[in-house]
Amino acid sequence: MADKICIHCYVEGKVQGVWFRASTEKKATELGITGWVRNLPDGRVEVLASGEKAKISELHEWLKRGPELAKVTGLSYEELPWQEFARFETR
Repeated sequence: MADKICIHCYVEGKVQGVWFRASTEKKATELGITGWVRNLPDGRVEVLASGEKAKISELHEWLKRGPELAKVTGLSYEELPWQEFARFETR
């Protein structure tokens, strides 16, 4: 389990109404990451992702840009204790 981590992220900017959640789910699934993504009432997107460190790092880099129509202006994240999920889903 040492090579696996769980991160909790908040993505700010133009990240709602630009296919951010669907694109994040697609990217995470491609990388074999589990967890979830959801919109927040304040306009941010929240992501909780569990997987291998290298894959999580790749997703974290992708979240800095997001899909083509997004304009990410901020990304905060913290590592959390390991959590197991069946798959990656949009909430």
